[in-house]
Amino acid sequence: QVQLVESGGGLVQAGGSLRLSCAAFGGIATINAMAWYRQAPGKPRELVARIESGDRINYADSVRGRFTISRDNAKQSMTLLKVYLQMNSLEPEDTAVYYCNADRVGSNYWGKGTLVTVSS
Repeated sequence: QVQLVESGGGLVQAGGSLRLSCAAFGGIATINAMAWYRQAPGKPRELVARIESGDRINYADSVRGRFTISRDNAKQSMTLLKVYLQMNSLEPEDTAVYYCNADRVGSNYWGKGTLVTVSS
């Protein structure tokens, strides 16, 4: 069972930056990919960025060039994995609850989410 805990959300003005963190505990050795999703009010959840075990990365078109997903390779252990989302040049349209996601063969896990609010 993988547990995911997000942190780093908050209120920021347009043009500002935030860094989200996701700590993954338990069963991380078999995780194939980690991702960040977001869900704005009244909208479906959407993929923001995804990083695979071979460091292949993909981004949503709306955030490419502004957001960067990364993994804490230097400090990885068998029990803890940390993934980050650096968000620059934030826009009001980026306002949403951001969720961390872990993908294993046959299983998918979600964190509880962290709220990001971008004021104009």
